[in-house]
Amino acid sequence: MPLEPLLPLFHRLDRQYFDGALGSLVNPSLQLRWGDGRLNRTAGLYRFGPGISEIVLSRVVLAPLPPEATLSTLCHEMIHAWIDRVLGLKEVHGPQFQARMALINGMEQDFQISLRHSFPIPLRAAPWWASCPNCGKRVAYRRRREGLACRSCCELHNAGVWDGRFALKFSRNFHASGG
Repeated sequence: MPLEPLLPLFHRLDRQYFDGALGSLVNPSLQLRWGDGRLNRTAGLYRFGPGISEIVLSRVVLAPLPPEATLSTLCHEMIHAWIDRVLGLKEVHGPQFQARMALINGMEQDFQISLRHSFPIPLRAAPWWASCPNCGKRVAYRRRREGLACRSCCELHNAGVWDGRFALKFSRNFHASGG
């Protein structure tokens, strides 16, 4: 299913549920965009910091889903922006978020907002293998981590205390997509 332009959806939801407050934000204005493909484990996010205020939606997650998934995700991220920029509060899914979500869900006929999405996420092989030099056990990891040791060997040979002899060695998983 082709992705819809986000700006008309944003302005409609802003007028309907936020009294137009999000579209009139300045210093910085609230930006809206489709992600570039790196956002592939979550449907969307809201970011705010010095000189940046943006909502990013995931093409990877939302493109194969019905339009209601885009609407609910966009509205979810708009609640985050409203709480942060309009109310000036620092909360994630706290009482203000849940109250606004309940209000919108009570009025909305086409979609429902939730705290966490349950959209299918495309599976990817982990890009790293971590191997124990002692026992040879191999475990898949999504990212390299420093200072890890084989739990089994540390428990068996060192009373459960970390030991550098069992430090995990990382190597690329060349069967992972993009590896």
